Amino acid sequence: MKNIAIFASGSGTNFEALVQACENGQIDGKVVLMVCDKKNAYVNERAKNHNVPSFVFRSKDYASKEEYEELIVEKLEEYNVDLICLAGYMRLCGYVLLKKYEGRIINIHPALLPSFKGAHGILDAFNYGVKVFGVTIHYVDSGMDSGKIIEQRAFHYTEGETVEEVEARIHEIEHEMYPEVVAKLIKEIWKWKEH
Repeated sequence: MKNIAIFASGSGTNFEALVQACENGQIDGKVVLMVCDKKNAYVNERAKNHNVPSFVFRSKDYASKEEYEELIVEKLEEYNVDLICLAGYMRLCGYVLLKKYEGRIINIHPALLPSFKGAHGILDAFNYGVKVFGVTIHYVDSGMDSGKIIEQRAFHYTEGETVEEVEARIHEIEHEMYPEVVAKLIKEIWKWKEH
């Protein structure tokens, strides 16, 4: 069983999906830590509800990204974290985190990368008028949504759908896809690095 940390900045629906998948045995792992950069984010309540320890920080309380990432790494080591899943974490991972965990950090993005990177992937794709939307899970590197793609799922736009309806379809795919991919990585694909 692998120890999983989830990084989030928002409501935490993907956090919920991953925790439940661990609890019901779909994922051979346990969520041992939740890291959040917003103290008022609802994901903090979800972590409490599932008795998942959390590390909550405000970036402006630190002199640099390196400083708070060093604290995050200490927490990850304390909980013997094997895999980091970003789930709506709205910060780029810096050198400190990547040096220790590169190849063991994955992210879910609500668009078909490499198109529509960044925080507004759904709205950007919608405004561009794409006819195929989707979700990407990828490894995390130092760029924005630029790491190697692990899995993608797509669906065709139905004429007349609102952006809210498209977003709901994307979230539905995310909540099914993220646990499936994490389970597969842990069981079949993951090549755990020696440290």
